[in-house]
Amino acid sequence: MTHEHTGSAHGKAVLRELSPLHRQLRQAIPDVYRGFNELSTAAFADGDLDRRTKELIALAIGVVEGCDGCIASHGQAAAMAGATRQEAAEAIGVTFLMHGGPATIHGARAYEAFCEFADAVDAKESAS
Repeated sequence: MTHEHTGSAHGKAVLRELSPLHRQLRQAIPDVYRGFNELSTAAFADGDLDRRTKELIALAIGVVEGCDGCIASHGQAAAMAGATRQEAAEAIGVTFLMHGGPATIHGARAYEAFCEFADAVDAKESAS
């Protein structure tokens, strides 16, 4: 089932906006970014929890934190790791319990972003 993407500003648009900002800051503090990248690589490596599950956890944390960049980044990564729309919805659903009303706002944004990325993954798979 494909989600009707409505062209929100919560997925790819957020990543496009942040990309040049990260590039500028990375040039100023390359060692910090290198260390963060190593931490990220280690945290998302497959273990008893696979990358898909870890990305869904990160997506849910992004919802609770109200971080649109985290939502976009981990929504994209979760979709690319094979997470389904239902898995994303259920992970977001847990945030309602843990964070209440604000999670319903950021959760809706996160689901829209995830579906945008899932649509892109589906389109890529259809083309191959």
